[in-house]
Amino acid sequence: MVPLPTRTSSPTVAEADAWADVLVRRRLLHAAVPVPSSQWLVQHEAAGPVRVFAGPADVVDLAAAIQLRTRSPRPDTR
Repeated sequence: MVPLPTRTSSPTVAEADAWADVLVRRRLLHAAVPVPSSQWLVQHEAAGPVRVFAGPADVVDLAAAIQLRTRSPRPDTR
């Protein structure tokens, strides 16, 4: 496996917004909304709790974690 390149800059609000939009459209998150304080409100399920993320980097990290989880090979369920 080839290691991923390291970032040379912090994720931007636009990048986090794009990832949040994809995650919500694909129904991997219920909601992800930026607030004026640079924080993000994230809800995994409609009836679930709302989590507060510190900023865009946390949203991008969440997107990476979800990608890793959804792309990982699943164990055999025989």
